[in-house]
Amino acid sequence: MQFRTLIPILKTNCPIDYNSKIMSLGSCFAVNMAEKLDYFKFQNSCNPFGILFHPLAIEKLINFAVSKKQFTEKDIFFHNERWHCFDVHSDLSNSNKEDLLASLNTLIRSTNQQLAQSTHIIITYGTSWIYRNIESDSIVANCHKVPQKQFKKELLSVEEIEKSVANTIKLIHAVNPNCTIVFTVSPVRHIKDGFVENQVSKSNLISALYSVLNLPPSEMKAVYFPSYEIIMDELRDYRFYTEDMLHPNQVAIDYIWKVFKETTISETAFDVMEEVESIQKSLSHKPFNPNSESHLKFQSKVREKITKLENQYSFMKF
Repeated sequence: MQFRTLIPILKTNCPIDYNSKIMSLGSCFAVNMAEKLDYFKFQNSCNPFGILFHPLAIEKLINFAVSKKQFTEKDIFFHNERWHCFDVHSDLSNSNKEDLLASLNTLIRSTNQQLAQSTHIIITYGTSWIYRNIESDSIVANCHKVPQKQFKKELLSVEEIEKSVANTIKLIHAVNPNCTIVFTVSPVRHIKDGFVENQVSKSNLISALYSVLNLPPSEMKAVYFPSYEIIMDELRDYRFYTEDMLHPNQVAIDYIWKVFKETTISETAFDVMEEVESIQKSLSHKPFNPNSESHLKFQSKVREKITKLENQYSFMKF
């Protein structure tokens, strides 16, 4: 008897391998997947401008990077003894104005290079809800704990998201026409918006992506990976959530990664992934007697494995 439904997912025509250069952008679920890629020592970078939740925030920063925008004093503001930028995450905020501007402009240059060099870009959308700064009439990526009365909350329509997704693809392919873009919707539930509102938000994202990506992947080099659907329809149980009942727990993340590996990573990489995992587990091993002969031999064998892989793949560092 079958006690759950399995989502059929076709294997990608452009799989990831150890020659691939991957960039992950978007919500905290993008970070979960990037951590897996990092663990297995793929060439991966994640969220240079911090976690971003909605399509317009991601599109805007990709546009900045492609056009090599220079941030100036008019793009930042002072609040709670720190300098912030409404277009980036608060992790980048700084007590020194010049340092913030310098770091933002350095990130623009490095992101431009990463967009041009990436073979795969993974974009995870979290929500359709956005906040508009009433004074400037501009949509922000992060409110930085500025009083809520200074913002107006809005829901992006399916049509607005479609336009943003299409423009994001166009911007990336303008500097890197051969790059494969993998879109996904975060399974994290944004209950602060409301239960019905969260469902509407996710529905708008999924509807827009379905509409834009309905062309054959060979024509667009953009595909959809159903991480949201795997949680909602395949796992479908609160035991796959953390204590807050909103975020997928490690078991769920591991399962989604397993499906991602089977459908999006080349089988030619599997043997190397096993070697990397073996080394990672060995490095986390805590011996009872660090000075014992057996442990010293164990360490020597691990170093041999590391040296072999690092000689084979110069970008790998353990």
